[in-house]
Amino acid sequence: MKNDPIALDHLDGLVEAKAPAYAALSDLIWGMPELRFAEHRSVEAQIAQLEAEGFRVTRNVAGIPTAFVAEAGEGGPVIGFLGEFDALAGLSQEAGVAEKRPLEAGGNGHGCGHNLLGAGAMLAAVSARDALREAGMPGRVRYYGCPGEEGGSGKTFMAREGAFDDLDAAVTWHPGAFNAVMSVRNLANYQVYFRFKGKAAHAAGSPHLGRSALDAVELMNVGVNYLREHMPQEARVHYAITNSGGVSPNVVQAEAEVLYLVRAPRVAEARALLERVKDCAKGAAIMTGTSWSFEIDKACSELLQNRTLETALHGNFQALGAPAYDEADRRFAGEIRASLSAEDIASEVASFGADPALAEAGLHDGVLPFDGTPLVQAGSTDVGDVSQIVPTVQAWGACWAVGTPFHTWQAVAQGRSAHAHKGMAQAAKVMAATALDGFRDPELLARAKAELAQRRGGAAYACPIPPEVAAPPLRKRG
Repeated sequence: MKNDPIALDHLDGLVEAKAPAYAALSDLIWGMPELRFAEHRSVEAQIAQLEAEGFRVTRNVAGIPTAFVAEAGEGGPVIGFLGEFDALAGLSQEAGVAEKRPLEAGGNGHGCGHNLLGAGAMLAAVSARDALREAGMPGRVRYYGCPGEEGGSGKTFMAREGAFDDLDAAVTWHPGAFNAVMSVRNLANYQVYFRFKGKAAHAAGSPHLGRSALDAVELMNVGVNYLREHMPQEARVHYAITNSGGVSPNVVQAEAEVLYLVRAPRVAEARALLERVKDCAKGAAIMTGTSWSFEIDKACSELLQNRTLETALHGNFQALGAPAYDEADRRFAGEIRASLSAEDIASEVASFGADPALAEAGLHDGVLPFDGTPLVQAGSTDVGDVSQIVPTVQAWGACWAVGTPFHTWQAVAQGRSAHAHKGMAQAAKVMAATALDGFRDPELLARAKAELAQRRGGAAYACPIPPEVAAPPLRKRG
């Protein structure tokens, strides 16, 4: 089988040959952590690499400056790899140390591993293209540069503009602590600004003349907190006061703003819950004599499992196995684990549905079992909107010490480690192998599409973001 360009052992060699270049790319992106929709340097670095690989690049997808698509190949099926590259605020951290040590006070950091996610998806795309080309097989490979996953729903805006409509399948992954199929059910959401306007006045001399917008925000929050008892158990509602109206307590605040994130298992349920949250805002405005308005910031749909593709991906994971860690990898992982509590570790292991005994492992050197039953997780992702349009499959890749929580300095500290690079390369092999299964087996893609149609019940995709809502880089704040 070694002469078969799409055999797993040959694909392994293709990925390993290019893995150092993409590890270096992931390190470069780690070093310039940029927040949602501002990932300009990260995008330019990715585009330069893809153009050097011979991919055709289309910029400004959906009008978003940091969204792009790169394609290679001709004819045949079209399979896309989804990449991300945005960072998180407040998670600046030195690499390779097992203590909290920010590089910049209050700076950004890749606390969700998106530096690895984008580079790994690119490595998979390039390797799949190389295998297709060597085999003389038709097919187009795409890499989607997707900005603003962290609180921005970049893929949802791209989906609304039809960016994924002609795909036959989509493949992606996420760094984590385990090697596994990422088969999950999570929550759809709406993120919405609520703004109140009142009337300023001297808080002591003439308070009767004032109408407090901050009072309205606080009363709205109280109303929503009482609403929690009467909303679906699986739903979640969070908020942050983004404008308290000033810092002078002797002035009645004339303006105030609060940002709400409303989640539920399905888009329709999230939309219905949002209407009840809006009623709380309306009531607060009536009580305070203020006016109110709202602005949808973003939204995303729930994930749709595709068991057909997940089964194929799991088979490839079992065949390829886990990364080969060395003693230095295990030593650093042990140092990271020493910074975590037993509760941290147990909670993370449970979130992956893993055997509790794996809490004792430093690095995961196996593949979690897969029986087709998705885990229920309370987070959200804009991959959900892609999964509503095209059969989509995701993998977990073991890039962090077992027990590492997401969105922490510990995740950032491991973002340039040798064991993270090994996990990224292994995930790339699994993704590329799964895509190649689709290229050479039209029946696999046909079954995946039939499953998606069945899960959608024949309904067409409806983007949860209204057409009048522009992506954040293109909008004027109200």
